[in-house]
Amino acid sequence: MPKLTTILLANPRGFCAGVDRAVDIVDIALRTYGAPVYMRHEIVHNPIVVRELEAKGAVFVERTDQIPEGSVAVFSAHGVSPLVRAEAVQRKLKTIDATCPLVTKVHLEAIRYSREGYSIILIGHRGHVEMEGTAGEAPNNTTLIETIAEAETVTVSDPNKVVYLTQTTLSIDDTAEIIATLKSRFPGIIAPPKQDICYATTNRQAAVKVLAEQADVVLVLGATQSSNSVRLMEVANKQGTPAYLILSANDIDPAWFDNVRTVGVTSGASSPEHLVQQVVARLKVLGASEVRDLDVIKESVRFILPPAFKAEAQAAGRADDILAKHEIHADMTMKVS
Repeated sequence: MPKLTTILLANPRGFCAGVDRAVDIVDIALRTYGAPVYMRHEIVHNPIVVRELEAKGAVFVERTDQIPEGSVAVFSAHGVSPLVRAEAVQRKLKTIDATCPLVTKVHLEAIRYSREGYSIILIGHRGHVEMEGTAGEAPNNTTLIETIAEAETVTVSDPNKVVYLTQTTLSIDDTAEIIATLKSRFPGIIAPPKQDICYATTNRQAAVKVLAEQADVVLVLGATQSSNSVRLMEVANKQGTPAYLILSANDIDPAWFDNVRTVGVTSGASSPEHLVQQVVARLKVLGASEVRDLDVIKESVRFILPPAFKAEAQAAGRADDILAKHEIHADMTMKVS
């Protein structure tokens, strides 16, 4: 009977630039302004990361009216709607925007096309906080769809003036089928200037496809509410390789590795590397003796911090080690014309 011998670690995996930036923003804010610092919604969809920030003094709420007036508040990496921003102004909050620049890109596209009178078909998951923020930019012009079946029946006011936008964390393959359906129904439909599904989602899905080809079982580190993590599990399963979504090493079931020699490990964009290393340690206890990196795509993206926030943090001088990390960056700022 084959026994577990090898761990393959997918590269890239784990924190993307947007998540890394958002988590650092909370950490810098706590050092600069002191606790408590309030977060509207989970800064990222990972309860372990949330608990670690709570231990430092972060407070997570779901509604703006749960934040005391005049407090420091951080908007999550998923973005918020104009309504939420207006509520923050009314409550005199000192806000710090940790929205991923690639999510901001989609918001700006929604604003632009709404101003130009387009109907917007937004492809994404209902109830996901990113979709609430994006749709909130143009609520009267936007229709959210999730499936091919909905793409086959969606209606718009002017079939000759329609654009599609997408959530940043969708399955590349599944979304391509939905887009193909929309194009067959609306031949003149406009695509976003650049693909809305983010580089990290694309790269991690590409890496997990290769991982699934070489592993007997795939473990995906991520939370069930993390869209990009769930997609990684689905991608591996579609390759014909059993895949399991786990939040931490504690979720590993040894029975998964009966007749298994090689286990592949990857992690969603909101899972920190220390959780991956805990999984590696657990798999070694279960018999694995070899750990190999499976390098598929090299990433070097980093996003700038909000300039005013960065200046205040530098003046306070309490987070210089984190700020230094962001000196080498990719400037992803965009403007609405």
